[in-house]
Amino acid sequence: MTSAQTMLAIRRRRLGAVLALAACAACLGACEALAPKRPELTPPPAPTAPYDASQGEVLWAVLPLRNESGTEIFDPLAVSDRLVAAAEEVEGIRTVPLNRTLQAMHALDITAVRDPADVHRIADAMGVDGVIVGSITAYDPYDPPTIGLSLALYARTHAMSARRQEHAIDPRALTSAPTDGPPDPRVADRDRPAAVASAHLDAKDHAVLAAIKAYAEGRHDPRSALGWKRYTASMDLYTQFATQHLVSALLAKEQRRLGALAEVSDTPPP
Repeated sequence: MTSAQTMLAIRRRRLGAVLALAACAACLGACEALAPKRPELTPPPAPTAPYDASQGEVLWAVLPLRNESGTEIFDPLAVSDRLVAAAEEVEGIRTVPLNRTLQAMHALDITAVRDPADVHRIADAMGVDGVIVGSITAYDPYDPPTIGLSLALYARTHAMSARRQEHAIDPRALTSAPTDGPPDPRVADRDRPAAVASAHLDAKDHAVLAAIKAYAEGRHDPRSALGWKRYTASMDLYTQFATQHLVSALLAKEQRRLGALAEVSDTPPP
């Protein structure tokens, strides 16, 4: 083979390689054009605390949840941690880490909460505005999963009260004894929870599945193999949904309570 023929063969091979690369690039471009675009995830709306934002954030503590489910196949502290994380996601609320709450209980020699006095001892020692106390009433990680939670929110400070409205002083009030008349409903009873919420969340229930689907919006890729059903395929994710569900229920109860207190505050004293 002459040198001219050799050079011609090399040029042909180079031209073939260039054409092959061009064809591959065109094929990739066509595949990308035909492939469905990755959906844009819209962040889910963050829950908001119903308290007076001008007073700053409210500080909550979550006491370790009691295990009343009848099974020992899970760690109640892990569920309690999920509850702390769920409360922390609420705008206007900060939550004390669970290990700090456990340290405070140990320092006070409280192994389990027996009455509201224990709750307020812990709250006073930690300097928090509110405390969540509760229990795990059901727990079944097998498909379809089930979890039951019962929560009570105790208010310690006026940060969790409705804002008082100023009214003109009634001279008659100055002549009455402090014990006259009914108690002021704007003052919270420390021995009673400000709000309670409970739910038995069985993934066989269509209403629960609808709630999971709504919760999953913006939190998962709808093109994934399981889609929103990933929250029923993983007990950890299902617990995440359940704790968020119960915290939202507590906030709804607090919204109604503060709305009622605001109506009372708008009414001048007799």
